[in-house]
Amino acid sequence: MSIRHGLLALLDQGPRYGYQLRTEFEARTGATWPLNVGQVYTTLGRLERDGLVESAGEDDEGHQFYAATDEGRSELRRWFETPVPRTNPPRDELAIKLAMAVTIPGVDVASVVHGQRRHSMQALQDYTRLKGRALAADDGSGKDLAWLLVLEQLIFQTEAEIRWLDHCESRLAQHAERATAAPTEPAAAPPARRAAKSRDRGRL
Repeated sequence: MSIRHGLLALLDQGPRYGYQLRTEFEARTGATWPLNVGQVYTTLGRLERDGLVESAGEDDEGHQFYAATDEGRSELRRWFETPVPRTNPPRDELAIKLAMAVTIPGVDVASVVHGQRRHSMQALQDYTRLKGRALAADDGSGKDLAWLLVLEQLIFQTEAEIRWLDHCESRLAQHAERATAAPTEPAAAPPARRAAKSRDRGRL
């Protein structure tokens, strides 16, 4: 839904055609979530079907323009005013991978955690460098504010992921300690041996 409403927000500022929408969407998000033109026009078709946008004519080069309708503007306002729900969290590939790894024999889960931590640390360094460049280029006009907000969200998200990986490592160590310390139950005696013991008790 973020692409749908993101395009609707751009159209609320005035009519645009597909390639313009793609360019502006990526510019405002730092191309963190790149779009292709086909995806843009598919989304526009659905918005038009739902009565949220309408055709606004063509220019001399044949570009088809779209504009937000009154219903589209109302939908956009509802989107801005409604918190993003957390009742159905998006699927997280890393969480799914670790959940599978701890249940599949032969998987070196510690290695999976270590490899992911290295990757996440590198990503965090890259995001931090990008933030530094964005701050250095900021001229006070606020034009880079949207990109900075996206970058900082990525930084906070990656920091949280690294903390979670540290927690996973501790949890795995605790689990291994409990498994090692757990007493082993004595094996049951074979039937013939149990019968012999019963006869011996009878003679006493």
